[in-house]
Amino acid sequence: MLVFAVVLMCLGAAAFAGTTGKISGQVLDKQKKPVVAATVAVVGHPYGAFTNAAGHFDILNVPPGTYDLRVSRVGFKPYLLTGIVVSADNTTAADFAMQDAGITTETVVVRSTRPPVEINLTSSLQSVQSKDIAQLPVQELQDIVNLQAGVVAGHFRGGRLGEVQFQVDGVSVNNAYDNSASVRVDRSLLQEVQVISGTFDAEYGQAMSGVVNAVLKNGTPKQEWNAEVFGGGFAFPGNERARLVSDSVNPNSIRNFTLTASGPVHLPQTLFLANVRRYRFEDYVAGVRKYVPQPTPLLNDQGVQTGTIPTAGDGAAAALGYSDEWSGAAKIANSSLPHLKLSYQALLNATEGRRGTYRFRYNPDGLATQQSWAVTHGLDATISVSKSSYVDLSLRQNYFTYDDWAYEDLFDPRYEAGPPVEQPNDPGVVTSGVDFNRFHQTTNAFLLKSSFVSQINSVHQAKAGVELQLPQVSFGSPGSLSYTILNGRETLIRHLDEPPDYPGVRTYYPVFGALYAQDQMEWKDLSVRAGFRVDYFDSRASLPSDLANPANSISGVPQSVPQRVSPKITVSPRLGVAFPITTTAGVHFAYGHFYQYPPIGDMFSNADYSVLARLQSSTNAFGRVMGNPDVDAEKTVQYEFGYKQSLTPEIGLDLTVFYKDIRDLRGVEFIDTYNDATYARLSNADFGNVLGFTVVFDHHQLGPATLAVDYTWQTAQGNTSDPYETAVRAAAGEDPRPSVAAFNWDQTHTINTTLALAKPGVYSASTIVRLASGQPYTPVLDAGFGNGLDRNSGRKPVSALVDVRAEREFHRGSTRVALFSRIFNLFDTRFFNGAVFTTTGSPYYSRFPQTDRVALQDPTRFYGPRRIEFGVTLGSGSGQ
Repeated sequence: MLVFAVVLMCLGAAAFAGTTGKISGQVLDKQKKPVVAATVAVVGHPYGAFTNAAGHFDILNVPPGTYDLRVSRVGFKPYLLTGIVVSADNTTAADFAMQDAGITTETVVVRSTRPPVEINLTSSLQSVQSKDIAQLPVQELQDIVNLQAGVVAGHFRGGRLGEVQFQVDGVSVNNAYDNSASVRVDRSLLQEVQVISGTFDAEYGQAMSGVVNAVLKNGTPKQEWNAEVFGGGFAFPGNERARLVSDSVNPNSIRNFTLTASGPVHLPQTLFLANVRRYRFEDYVAGVRKYVPQPTPLLNDQGVQTGTIPTAGDGAAAALGYSDEWSGAAKIANSSLPHLKLSYQALLNATEGRRGTYRFRYNPDGLATQQSWAVTHGLDATISVSKSSYVDLSLRQNYFTYDDWAYEDLFDPRYEAGPPVEQPNDPGVVTSGVDFNRFHQTTNAFLLKSSFVSQINSVHQAKAGVELQLPQVSFGSPGSLSYTILNGRETLIRHLDEPPDYPGVRTYYPVFGALYAQDQMEWKDLSVRAGFRVDYFDSRASLPSDLANPANSISGVPQSVPQRVSPKITVSPRLGVAFPITTTAGVHFAYGHFYQYPPIGDMFSNADYSVLARLQSSTNAFGRVMGNPDVDAEKTVQYEFGYKQSLTPEIGLDLTVFYKDIRDLRGVEFIDTYNDATYARLSNADFGNVLGFTVVFDHHQLGPATLAVDYTWQTAQGNTSDPYETAVRAAAGEDPRPSVAAFNWDQTHTINTTLALAKPGVYSASTIVRLASGQPYTPVLDAGFGNGLDRNSGRKPVSALVDVRAEREFHRGSTRVALFSRIFNLFDTRFFNGAVFTTTGSPYYSRFPQTDRVALQDPTRFYGPRRIEFGVTLGSGSGQ
């Protein structure tokens, strides 16, 4: 309670968790006796400690990175331990055996070697450092995450998408609308990436399957700059795609420019980092402006429009799908004040793009475009309360806005072109019209967090925190378009905020809060992390008091009134235990309850119950699922058991078995009204479970080579893969009752292999090989309704991907120059767990080619072809 009191006093600012680590160890003399009052200092940084009566020391609040540690004491030779790797939220062990000074006082220098496995970890944690990221064929944070054991295309250990909390420097950057990451982080900014794919500590909340913590680089003590330029395109000569799309190489379809600068500014003890990136991507399927969305109407004798004549375009080539992105970061930190470190950081993305829908290949201007703008920024402070305690404070704003439309103005005359039209003699080809989709979404969230950390003694490190998030979430259609018959002819009607059928953009103001406390206990032969978390959520919304008469449209029965939804509170216990069996082997066990409140977009989509006023007696409305801001938190109980062993000083083995019991998932329930009608609404009706194990073989660098192989076996199943699947089945006349089947993303076997060869400062080469067994699909015996077999009873083909990267480094004075190339999908794999034809289980052919002729003509059903990039990096820094 005392810890919570301290934290609550700090509630005007916020904490960031998971941005620093700890160095702990013991200093002994040659008789194995403690060396008291020895000075332990991190070379070149303001971090250090003195040893206690047992020779023990703890250095707290050390940012991730590689450091040198110097130990000195009168009467002993100075001791320098180099190459110590510190990871966020973890303890790095460093023990010293001091030698008597004698006559000479030369320094004893020892190179630190990081063990291939961390036997003191109490859960599954993969940590990737900047030097490793620089060598891999990856570009951004999500690429790194998908390479980790237990992760399949964003699904962590069989969970649904949106069950992961993404953090930047320990603060969530998730969008409350859909619980996805609101910003993209380029590899040039990453100091460390931590992926927790199983159980996690009490400091992490609003997540059920995992946590991703991206720790950004900091300013450097000396002026440094780095630049990267690369370009490339797709190359797949001779592939069958050539029948559907040109296989000519466009070496200018991908362009990237990145510039990073860091160093001191003209203020005492103040460092900065600045980064800017420009990226252009054009997909391999090109459009041709054969038509433009300007139709000429065909009128009958009565003057009524009966069709359109496509308007000819200029025949120019145009990128069907593309993405234009500006992104950047700024970071400044000041440590001139005693016991206080202040910093400000900002990350931003601005993107404009277009989804390459193949139907529009001859009318690309008819497609909608998507624009997004995201910025996360704020102030952080670290206050040293004493040599063994500190407070982290942070105040952040996460702002994200997204627009999806062909034209911003609802009254733009170009909408008169009408909706997309396919000509009967050329199905699958839109020759006139424009995409009528219009959607806007904005989230403006303020986050306040605070944590208090105290190294109570050499065993106990206590941590407690408080969090508050106040998002303002807006979404909806900023005007809708439809056609109706007026005065005997079809006329375009524009609907601007006409509820309940055409509601406009609506804004919601939910509240998220949390308290947590945990104790990290570390002995030589045992590590324990125990804690609990209390989460609070208030949707700040109302619902009809009687769901059997939701719109007050049934007479002679109880009438509904708006009733305020009650706040929700959950309590989550967490426990992790690691027990070293020997100095090179250990086991761990972890258990925890993990809650997550559903996305605001799901809660409030279609949440105006007045639309049910037209629900007729003895009918149903399965096709329209009503929103529900009164849903409970989704829940996962996870169990994990692991065994780790260093087979040699360079080779490690990690085996982890896990089980997840998933309850109260978003699903659909059916509500009966007083007049025997039925409608569907969102509820906590779905469930599932996941069982599996991972095996990780890690070969640290021995000479020029490193090798990492991970294998995941799992089975993930539940009653639905999508929250709205039950309603879809009911609307189609199928049995909506719960039945257990494999989730759509269930992937029984997954193997990731990373091989790298490197000589620092000279060259590096790496390859990533991914093997995946097929994900489920529902086989169909014959065309037509009701011919499907058991849901998800079939399996897609096995698939493989290979990516490579090579770099040659040169030095010209103080400037580093590196030439590199990357090839993604080296062997031009056409299929990697994408779509298949349900009648054959193959992506290449169908038993009913005439029925599926449009899909057979679409090359975008295949995985993206071979992509080749060439580039150069140069600068004064290491480039890592």
